[in-house]
Amino acid sequence: MAKLILVRHIKSQWNEENRFTGWMDVPLDENETYKAKELADKVFQSKIDRIYTSPLFRNKDTVARMFEYGNKKYPIFIHLDGGKMQKWGHYIDISQEDVPVFVSEALNERYYGKLQGENKESAAEKYGEEKLHLWRRSWQEAPPGGESLKGVYNRVVPFYQKYIEKDLKEGRNVLIVASHNSLRALVKHIENISDKDIINLEIPYAGIKEYNF
Repeated sequence: MAKLILVRHIKSQWNEENRFTGWMDVPLDENETYKAKELADKVFQSKIDRIYTSPLFRNKDTVARMFEYGNKKYPIFIHLDGGKMQKWGHYIDISQEDVPVFVSEALNERYYGKLQGENKESAAEKYGEEKLHLWRRSWQEAPPGGESLKGVYNRVVPFYQKYIEKDLKEGRNVLIVASHNSLRALVKHIENISDKDIINLEIPYAGIKEYNF
């Protein structure tokens, strides 16, 4: 049996400021980083063989901070974009004291287009709360110049099927640390959530979902 653990990153500075972050690279909220220990205490109860994350700093930093607690191994970050996935073993030596952390833009947060950097309350006043909710949580609605959840799904799920499913089938325990909408897209696929019902799925900051395969 293999285990898949999904973790949403620790709250970022822009999350605290109630701003749309998307692909903007912002640091974690230092007042929330204590949650790294809580995550480590839960996640490292299982042996983690491989980790996948995105290049966004809030995701990578969440991984790194988790390894400060309760795990004697070290995360080795390996950037996969550019065709190196199939040959990663030729690029870096992974010892038994390390855990490979594969990094890919496929796991990035939704691109929020013109909303990136904007305060969510201001955006609600400008566009209306109902429209804003559809842009943020529905299946096909996309913010101005941005990406729908369907668009996120169409890059996240093929990546998962090509690489992560292979690890699970080979009995490896996998941890994915990513952003809200990339994880929502993946949960939709795993749990077969309908296009209509996905609007109701929320994963809190530093939230965890576990699956056994």
